[in-house]
Amino acid sequence: MRSAFVGFQRYLEIEKNASELTVKAYRDDFESFADYAEDRLGGLPAPENIDITALRGYVSYLHECQYAKTTIARRLACMRSLFRYCRREGLMTGNPAQALRTPRTGRKLPKFLTSDQIAKLLEAPPGNTVMGRRDRAILETIYSAGLRAAELVGLNIEDWDQDSGVIRVRGKGKKERIAPVGSFASKALLRWMADRKSLPTARSKDSGAMFTSRVKTRLTTRSLQRLLDKYILQVGLDKQLSPHSLRHSFATHLLDGGADLRSVQEMLGHKSLTTTQIYTHVSAQRLRETYEAAHPHAQKRD
Repeated sequence: MRSAFVGFQRYLEIEKNASELTVKAYRDDFESFADYAEDRLGGLPAPENIDITALRGYVSYLHECQYAKTTIARRLACMRSLFRYCRREGLMTGNPAQALRTPRTGRKLPKFLTSDQIAKLLEAPPGNTVMGRRDRAILETIYSAGLRAAELVGLNIEDWDQDSGVIRVRGKGKKERIAPVGSFASKALLRWMADRKSLPTARSKDSGAMFTSRVKTRLTTRSLQRLLDKYILQVGLDKQLSPHSLRHSFATHLLDGGADLRSVQEMLGHKSLTTTQIYTHVSAQRLRETYEAAHPHAQKRD
């Protein structure tokens, strides 16, 4: 089974062009099943010996451990994909995971910031320090282009076309898209690019990185979360906010401003329109709250 997973991992990397984060997620999910098999089945069975009974036991085990429904659903999706690969390679005659029911997870409304909250957050980094100007460029760029954290830290200087006001983004599955950069973000980026030249010489592998540390190494997603946490605390916003919350805010504010769903889908780099549609629920909820607060006959009376 482990040998089969090694082949599956190569398939993800080469044929599916999956990102490192995606491959790691599949690997973690596989190890979860392997740990269960070692503990409850006396060892990891060969692919042809894995049946629906073993998988039902695994699902029960995940529920016993009180994993979230979203985690269970993701791990089942991993097993389905793995067994589909095994069947294609002649290692199994069927896909025992296909008959398993995926837990209904529902869809949580994404956390986002209001326009006033965004303004406070973007103005939080100090403008009189190099790192402060870098941080403002980072926050402005995420919000302006609706980037994921990994997309932001993966940007290179050459990805920014100043004349056209766009950046080239490498998204999930290493797919590229073009994202707009507004005037506020462009001004912040120009200031940071000037500051960046004054920093120490970068390591060769980081020399083209758009956003770097003080010693010119490429910024990491963890560093990005830390700097956001600092400014969130500074302006008194929800501590549960993440870089992705700025991406959610980007999409929500576009739809509130009248942008059409297809355009927002393209700017976010969503493969399916269904993924983008969750933001229509956010906007509808805000519309309802505004209506109930303003309309004299909206509130129930005793």
